[in-house]
This record gives sequence, C-alpha cells and structure tokens, in this order.
Amino acid sequence: MEKNDNEIKDSLPKKSLLVLYSYHHQNTEQIAKVFSEVLDAEIKTPQQINPEELQEYDLVGFGSGIYSAKHDESLLELADDLPEVNNKNAFLFSTAGITGESKKTKDHRTLREKLESKGYNIIDEFQCKGFNTNSFLRLFGGMNKGRPNAKDLKNAEKFAVKIT
Repeated sequence: MEKNDNEIKDSLPKKSLLVLYSYHHQNTEQIAKVFSEVLDAEIKTPQQINPEELQEYDLVGFGSGIYSAKHDESLLELADDLPEVNNKNAFLFSTAGITGESKKTKDHRTLREKLESKGYNIIDEFQCKGFNTNSFLRLFGGMNKGRPNAKDLKNAEKFAVKIT
C-alpha cells in the first residue's frame, strides 16, 4: 500500500528552530537547550534571524526571560518584522520570577498576539521559575536561586516530547 503525500510529509522529521534571548543568568537558555535536544532544533538569537528564513521551519519556539510582564523587546521586534504565514506552528516559552497559569497567559500575551496576527498557530506555552536578581531583589540575593532546577528541566523535556 502506497503512502500519499500527506502521510509521507508527516513521517519526515520536522525542522525546528528556537529563537532565544537569554541574558542575566541564562535561565531561559537552560530550558532552550533541553528543547533543542528533544526537538533536534537549532538555537538562534533574534539578531541572528532573517525574518524570511522562518518559512523554512515546521516548528518555531520563541522564548526569553520575562521583563516587565512580557518577553524581551528583541523578540517582540522580530515578531513585528515577520512576514505573514499560513497557520505555521509555533510555541512560546519563558522563565520568570513569579509563575502560574494566569501569570504565564499574561506574560505571553503580547508575543502571542503579535505572532497570531501574522498567521502563527501557537500550539502550546511553557514557563518555569528562573533565578531573578532584577531591581531591588539583588540587595537580598535574588529570588528562585538554583532555578531552573532538575525538576524544571524534566518538565521542559516532557513539554518538548508532548509537542512533537
């Protein structure tokens, strides 16, 4: 029995890319490295991306730490520059000082809306705690020291497996 074109396409490995901005403590980079292993994905910074090249990928993950309740400005600017696509799959990820389902939804809203307006289908979102020494927190040694931890990295691995 011969496979049709869709069955053949579905059986091919998906080409994945992670667009990452990770600065202060490389919290989000730790998560991206786990995703990269599971998804066999390249990791690039927003500055390394030509917006047109995202057309080449079947799945694109966009992630950074959360700054003032949203992803880093470099990701938001990239999203503004992206060409329109037709239902291309993407996911969002972040690390933050404070997490939770409603917090994740709020933190990811700006990037999610920008990507959806360009035709991206956000298939899932991931967030975990990250070590935070922003603002006055550095005076007290920061918060979430040691995060992401082994459990966070395991949760990231489970998430990546789930979205493949």
